[in-house]
Amino acid sequence: MTGSLTAILLSALAMTLIVGLRYLAASGFFAWLTGKVRPGLYSSLRPQIGREIYWSLLSAAIYGVPAGIVAWGWNTQGWTLIYTDITAYPLWYLPVSIFLYLFAQDTWFYWTHRWMHRPRVFRIAHAVHHASRPPTAWAAMSFHPIEALTLAIFVPLLVFLIPIHIVALAIVLTIMTIMGVTNHMGWEIFPRLIVEGVAGRWLITASHHQRHHADYRCNYGLYFRFWDRLCRTDTGLGSFDGESRGRGGGVAPARRSQPERPA
Repeated sequence: MTGSLTAILLSALAMTLIVGLRYLAASGFFAWLTGKVRPGLYSSLRPQIGREIYWSLLSAAIYGVPAGIVAWGWNTQGWTLIYTDITAYPLWYLPVSIFLYLFAQDTWFYWTHRWMHRPRVFRIAHAVHHASRPPTAWAAMSFHPIEALTLAIFVPLLVFLIPIHIVALAIVLTIMTIMGVTNHMGWEIFPRLIVEGVAGRWLITASHHQRHHADYRCNYGLYFRFWDRLCRTDTGLGSFDGESRGRGGGVAPARRSQPERPA
């Protein structure tokens, strides 16, 4: 029992370090890129960036614990539906499993995110993330521990429900990291052809998420605009010059950011 507990703790510590280093590497790279492409964009935000890094590294520990426990269980006890034999399922299932994970995570995020915008919950937890005004590349994991916990448990639970190859899982985690960072950079990294084209009507980029940070009560999705469109919370694309693009593609004045009001 003592040996198992030690192994679990070491696994949790290792995963915490991996998540923390992944955050520093991804956010650091895109922050560096921002300095090259948009010089001076973050120059007045150093105190805010310091807070973003603090909350993000705290979130890394919260992400690391359940991930470490599941990794230990998978490696030593045969837990989870993660598989390594590429022939265990048809090859066509690889991209399907990636989509299933992304869509399931997007669904979980959308509804928990809307819940986080209830006034009392917002004040307690989600206000930490919205304190990044404007968000930077360092804000992707800048969460209060309550919010971090709601996000950290989902993928570790999902591996018990949906089979996925270890490489496909790595792709899901990579997409999660890159989109989390690029959607908060304060500028749009993807070309207009994607953002305003067919793909942009269904995929979330920084322009879409920017409007959420400006207007608060809209654009709650993580990867896809499906739930926002279905629930009529999609108000179109935002921009980074004080304007927002509405549902019909036109440009409408952006509302001023307002904090959530108490119930």
